[in-house]
Amino acid sequence: MSNARKRGYAGSQETTEGKVYTVTGGDWSDLLADNDPVEEERLVVNLGPQHPSTHGVLRIVIDLDGETVEKARSVIGYLHTGIEKNVEYRTFTQATTFLTRADYLSPIFNETAYCMAVEKLLGVEVPRRAQIIRVIMMEINRISSHWIWLATGGMELGSTTAATNGFRARDWCLDVLEAVSGLRMNHAYVRPGGVAQDLPADFSEVIEKWFGQMEEEIDGIERLLTGQPIWIKRLKDVGFINTPGCIQLGVTGPLLRSAGLAWDIRKTEPYLTYDEYDFEIPTHDAGDNWSRYVVRVAEMRESLKIVRQAVKTLEPGPVMVQDKKIGWPAQLSIGADGMGNSLNHVKHIMGQSMEALIHHFKLVTEGFHVPAGQAYVAIEGPRGELGAHVVSDGGTRPWRVHLRDPSFVNLQAIPALSEGGLLADVIASVASLDPVMGGVDR
Repeated sequence: MSNARKRGYAGSQETTEGKVYTVTGGDWSDLLADNDPVEEERLVVNLGPQHPSTHGVLRIVIDLDGETVEKARSVIGYLHTGIEKNVEYRTFTQATTFLTRADYLSPIFNETAYCMAVEKLLGVEVPRRAQIIRVIMMEINRISSHWIWLATGGMELGSTTAATNGFRARDWCLDVLEAVSGLRMNHAYVRPGGVAQDLPADFSEVIEKWFGQMEEEIDGIERLLTGQPIWIKRLKDVGFINTPGCIQLGVTGPLLRSAGLAWDIRKTEPYLTYDEYDFEIPTHDAGDNWSRYVVRVAEMRESLKIVRQAVKTLEPGPVMVQDKKIGWPAQLSIGADGMGNSLNHVKHIMGQSMEALIHHFKLVTEGFHVPAGQAYVAIEGPRGELGAHVVSDGGTRPWRVHLRDPSFVNLQAIPALSEGGLLADVIASVASLDPVMGGVDR
């Protein structure tokens, strides 16, 4: 018996018709007894894109020993948006229209973190109604972002029902965001000094309908997945990382909380009106992909609790600072045609007051001056700590803006989650990170 046949591979012999391979059976103990030459081969593969948000902008270079991952290195950096550089050539208000796109699944968070940093430099306090509206919009956005994670993660593991249900639920969240801001994504709704416009007149009906939809969808997804044997086996004891590992890598959000540390900036360093609401920070102790599923579903329920409480505390009032040199758009009101500004306001600035016309023109084209200095504000995004560092030289445009994006930092955990595991589990582990590459390559 040839060595090849002895190892279980087809033996060959030369014939007048060419080389002929003969496949035969054998005993497993004989097949496994000898050294397998294939086991000693090092195979390097490019994995990806395997997530809808990683199209061409994230691949993982994996060293394989059989199906076991020996090394996993993430390769990033091909989105070329240049968002942070672009905003240096825009006014402080126009910058929100760029920064909202940095993480297109949670745009309200980008806008809020940046605007809070600008307001810190300006030394202004946002009206209470605007603060509550920001909280409502962010928590709705957090739920919609988690739905995308669930839908895409389910799709990657073969659950098309999770995908369709998740995208349907997310669409209902976008309905509410659109009713308030006018856009389903990349809203540019939060502005330095407040928000662009007040809530619509029928907001209470819209939000009550949404509450019912979300409760039904969250209950439904738990009935579908929480006890599902395949879902459990694909996630439990897979992609493990503990609390010290998370801290050393700087990862935050559901990834850190799934390892047992209840670190959430909404609780540890409250901002806006978060200290007024009763809600919990869900944690789990296993630190695996299953824990991250449990934590995110629980977070959606907690966000619903926050929105319910925030809506009840809403009282009439301004949604933009009253300083006319900052508030933009100036004295916005919606006309009968649903467009802003109202005819009365247009009539005033165009036909009655030269000073009002000049002010409006300079505010829109030149923007407002921000005192020289720098400010850093961090908030709790759906993927973890989202920070905005804004530097001003005293002009009307940012001198420098840098986002501390959680997706960028959390990607460092890929080797820790993947190495030593199986190739198929890399898919589940990367999905559990919930990365958005717009935030990684800004």
